[in-house]
This record gives sequence, structure tokens and C-alpha cells, in this order.
Amino acid sequence: MAGKIMKALVRNITHVRRNGAAERATALSTVDQVMVEERAGAFAKRSIKTSAKLAGLKLAVSMMDLTTLEGKDTPGKVAFLCRKAMQPTDPRYEVPSCAAVCVYPNFVRVAKKFLTRSTVKVASVATAFPTGLMPLQLKLEEVRTASRDGADEIDMVIDRGKFLAGEHARVFDEIAATKEACGEAHLKVILETGELQTYDNVRVASELAMRAGADFIKTSTGKISPAATMPVTLVMLEAIRDYFYETGIRIGMKPAGGIRTAKQALAYLVMVKETLGDDWLTADLFRFGASTLVNDVLMQIVKTADGNYQGPDYFSLP
Repeated sequence: MAGKIMKALVRNITHVRRNGAAERATALSTVDQVMVEERAGAFAKRSIKTSAKLAGLKLAVSMMDLTTLEGKDTPGKVAFLCRKAMQPTDPRYEVPSCAAVCVYPNFVRVAKKFLTRSTVKVASVATAFPTGLMPLQLKLEEVRTASRDGADEIDMVIDRGKFLAGEHARVFDEIAATKEACGEAHLKVILETGELQTYDNVRVASELAMRAGADFIKTSTGKISPAATMPVTLVMLEAIRDYFYETGIRIGMKPAGGIRTAKQALAYLVMVKETLGDDWLTADLFRFGASTLVNDVLMQIVKTADGNYQGPDYFSLP
């Protein structure tokens, strides 16, 4: 009897917690569209001096998750990406390693084999990436498998259909269950902001994800357009800031997809610094999910260091 009472109490507490989180997130949902877009646009106009630019470009490399998520992925391709992440370019330029390599769950062991003695993390997409359309139990088993195989980080996708239908408590429950299934791995929650339709929805989804246990919130899968944009990222950064002020908990941010140039990367770093402060200017709390970005940043590093511009043919493909 005592056991039944305890289970009932746990269910009741969980119900209150998830519904309270959904209600709070909805209450904080109003976003000033004009303000967000004007402020985000201003970050791209900042002038950065040469010495600060070089440091910023190297910092950007250290924050990158190199990603291969294609049907034609092979162990050899994953191994090549791991080598690129560990040593992005010639050692004389003193460029740090990338933050992580992100792969499908069935390539986690391959990536782990190559990265074990490095600082580069193994991340894996899960929960029926990129759509999220799969029964929850199958999603959780995929997460457990990736974690058992050595993934340091799990990138999950929320069910956008449930979210847009107003089933916020169910979205909360799925995130919380996924967090539990991760074990020791960190959880990055992908909102797929291009399908959420409004900044208000982005704000609500960010709140839900953080309150359900996300270690990072992430804009996009990179599979649809638009992916990451500066206004959307600013909405998410402000949600992180407000959550930190309330709880003292630091949540990470990852814009993914659509960031292709070094100039864009520097603008994002300026936005992070001015919205969240220097504490977030680390790979532990900010990432770029943009494999096509890395070579443009490396070209700019070489140009800044040597004064000579090298074309993309001088750099290996990401």
C-alpha cells in the first residue's frame, strides 16, 4: 500500500511540474519582433580589430560540431571527419581542436575509436532525427544505445507536431524522459525553429526544453530552411539569460545550419558576449553546428596570420 501511495505522489508531482512548466513558458511567450530583428541586425555591423578577430576566429573553431548526417555516410568518412576535428589545419597556426563530431547512432563506436585520446566529444543525433516521428519507447532505446556506445552528447529533436497542437506537457515529458535515458551524456534539444512559425513559439519551446532538463538548446537540424538565424538565436539566448537569472543554471546554446562565413560566426560571438557575457564564450556553453563554416573560418585565420589568402582547394573538405 505504501508503495502505491508513493508512486501516486510521484505521478502527481510530475504532473504538476510539467504542467507548471508549460503554463510558465506560455506566460513568458510574448516577443517584440521589431526589437529582436533590429537588435540582431546590429550585431552584424560591429567592427572587430585584427588581433581580436584572430582570437575570435580560433574561438569559433573550438566551438564547432563537425557533422555528417547523410545516407551515404561510411566508417571511412566518419574517421576522416574525426581527424579534421582533432587537427583542423596546419599546427603552425595554433588552431584548437573542434568541440565535437556529430554522427548517427550507428557510427558512434567508430567516432569514439578515433577520438578517445582527444578532447573532441562524440555527439549523436537521436529520437528519430530529423522529424521526431517515432513512438517514444523506440526513441528512448535509440538514445540509450547511443549513450552505451560512448556518445558524450545526445542531440534530440522535439515533436513539432505535438508542440504546435498545444500539447506542451507531452513535449516536456518526452524531453524529460530523453534526459533520463541519456545517462551521463549531455542533452542538446533541437527545436527546429524553422517549423515553429513564430518567435513566441521559439521562446515557449526554449523554456520547455530548459525546464525539462536540456543542457543545451539548439535551433535546427540543418535539414530544413530557414535554419539558424540571428533573430531566432537572440530569442533563445534571451530565454537562457532569463532562466539563468531565475535559477542560477547555465544552459548552452547551439545555432545550427545556415551559418557559412567567418563574418557571420564573429557576429554570433558578439551577440553571445553582449547577451550572456563572457562566461558563455566557451565550447561548454556555445557551439556552432555548421560543418560548411569551418573552412571559411580557417581561410580567414590563415589570411589574418600570414597576410595571404588561400582558396578553399588548400583545405580538406569537412
